[in-house]
Amino acid sequence: MRVKIAPSLLSADFGKLNMELKEVEKHADLLHVDVMDGHFVPNVTIGPAVVKSIKTKLPLDIHLMIENPEKYVGAFAESKPRIITIHAEACKNAKEVIKKIRNMGIKVGISINPSTPLSKITPVLGYVDMVLCMTVNPGFGGQKFIMPVLKKIGELRRLKPKLDIEVDGGINTDTIKLAVDAGANIIVAGSAIFGKKNRPNAIIELRKAIK
Repeated sequence: MRVKIAPSLLSADFGKLNMELKEVEKHADLLHVDVMDGHFVPNVTIGPAVVKSIKTKLPLDIHLMIENPEKYVGAFAESKPRIITIHAEACKNAKEVIKKIRNMGIKVGISINPSTPLSKITPVLGYVDMVLCMTVNPGFGGQKFIMPVLKKIGELRRLKPKLDIEVDGGINTDTIKLAVDAGANIIVAGSAIFGKKNRPNAIIELRKAIK
C-alpha cells in the first residue's frame, strides 16, 4: 500500500498560505485541513469560507475537530474535498453523519483520539473510507507523538487490511517510520514540513525515512 503525505495547514503561515501551498504541491498527495471550534478542542482555526479560499491542486482532506459536525458538513462540502473526517467522540450518531457526507458524493473518515479504544468505531468501520488515529491529543501542533497509539494502528490494520489508516500528530523523520511500520498509509505532517525553510525537501526527507 503506497504511503501518502498530507501537509497540515495547522502549521502553515496563514498570511501567505497559498504561496506556501505552491511550494509543497508537487511533493505531497493531499492537503490536510484542520478545523477546530474551540469547544471540542481548545483551539480555533478556520471555517468554511477560508477553506473555500484555499488555492491548491491537492485534494482536500478536511478534518473536523468540532462539536455537532452534522450541522456543518454541508458548508465544508462546498469546497469539494476528497474526504471529510469527523470525530467519533463528537458524534451522537456517527452512522447518520457518515451517511449525510456520503450522500454528498464525498468520502468519509472517522477519527479517534489517543485514549479512545477501537471498539468505539467498530460499528462504523464498514461505512467509512478511512480511519484517522490521532497520535497527539487534538488541539495544537508541535506535540510529541504518543507511542501507545502504534498498537491501536496495528490492531486496526489487522482488522481491516485494505482500509486507509491516517495518523496525525508528532510526525517527524523518526516517528513516520514507526507509524508506517505499524500499518498507517496516510501521514499528516505539520511542523515537520511547514516548520522548515525548504519545505519540498522536508517532504522528501520524510519519504526517505520510511524506507
